[in-house]
Amino acid sequence: MSFQCPLCRHAAVQFYHKNKYRSYHQCDRCALVFVPSEFHLTAEEERAYYDLHENSIEDDGYRRFLSRCALPLLNELKGVQEGLDFGCGPAPLLARILAESGHKLALYDHYYFPAKETLDKDYDFIVATEVIEHLSRPGLELESLWRRLRVGGVMALMTKLVISVERFACWHYIRDPTHICFFSVETFHWLAQSLGAELYFAQDDVIFLRKLCVHPE
Repeated sequence: MSFQCPLCRHAAVQFYHKNKYRSYHQCDRCALVFVPSEFHLTAEEERAYYDLHENSIEDDGYRRFLSRCALPLLNELKGVQEGLDFGCGPAPLLARILAESGHKLALYDHYYFPAKETLDKDYDFIVATEVIEHLSRPGLELESLWRRLRVGGVMALMTKLVISVERFACWHYIRDPTHICFFSVETFHWLAQSLGAELYFAQDDVIFLRKLCVHPE
């Protein structure tokens, strides 16, 4: 059976790992590890799983977790900036943290804040924390977001990274049935080159991509 990489659309992919729930494959070009679509949850199943999460906008632990992305991003933002919290979930605490420093935030989430008009505007920065591992078409989604980012702006992503196939096999991150795409350092280097972006790892799992010029269509 052949698969196409959902990030770079490359056809050459290899078997990577299999457990009792699903199989995983890796792209030969961008190194993305992904779950074939036959193992994806339905939209109803996915929403039901997200509804089980207990993140709260008043949760100090959740604030500390998101601050690992928010604090280095705030150091990058000069003056009042307009941003998009993409995939913010039902408790958009990251947007609140950034707004507390004076920045203006728009919210988008496929299930909880499905205001698609926010995806038609341009922004000085875009944040997506613990989001891209859930995307069934990360290539299309990230390219679309990149077009909405102004030149000089930062896209801040937060996701756990693939280290090796041995560690992947016992990794808690793959136990979440809504996690279907797994990025690595190599994948982000490919993505930065593809977008013409400046790449910076603010934390092991916090990745900044700065837009240096208008990306050709």
